[in-house]
Amino acid sequence: MFSFFKSWGKKRNLSKLKDKNFSFLFHENENEEYVVFDTETTGLNPKKDEILSIGAVKIKDNKILTSETFEIFLKPSKSISSKSIEIHGIRPCDLQNATDVNEGVKNFLEFIGSRDLIGYYLEFDVAMINKYVQPMLGITLPNKMIEVSEIYFEKKIALIPQGNIDLRFDTILKNYNIPNMGLHNAVNDAIMTAMIYLKLTK
Repeated sequence: MFSFFKSWGKKRNLSKLKDKNFSFLFHENENEEYVVFDTETTGLNPKKDEILSIGAVKIKDNKILTSETFEIFLKPSKSISSKSIEIHGIRPCDLQNATDVNEGVKNFLEFIGSRDLIGYYLEFDVAMINKYVQPMLGITLPNKMIEVSEIYFEKKIALIPQGNIDLRFDTILKNYNIPNMGLHNAVNDAIMTAMIYLKLTK
């Protein structure tokens, strides 16, 4: 019964799709590939902030395909605040040759296809992507979502039922002896998140 409603809901969303060239988003993920992605933004409010860059990498057969990474810088509609630059390190000069946001998001959709999406606090990144996808295509991302901090929490709480679980990114890296790649950008964060996912699941 549940699978029936899931299938019905997917078809209903597909019917809302404005551009049928993107119907591939609703295909089955038959290759069992995943995409880990991250965004750098002007702030933490999807309603008013913008995406400055998207970084992503594919996982297949328990391997991170570093040869198949995705990185794009997007043109903001207004100048970036100095406070924002301190967080993500993206300067106005880094965005001189940036891509138009709608074109960049469409490129990202072509990269992810119907693959399951993995991320760290993925809900925020998905909300930022949907901010552009919804008006363009009339839908939100239909891909299955996998949150690494949730998997980490479930593993830790089983060992320490009354514990206070530290879900900070750096803490998770340290606990699984995953090297911190240092430079804070969307691609590096995606690759580190991919390493966390494989440690947690494999």
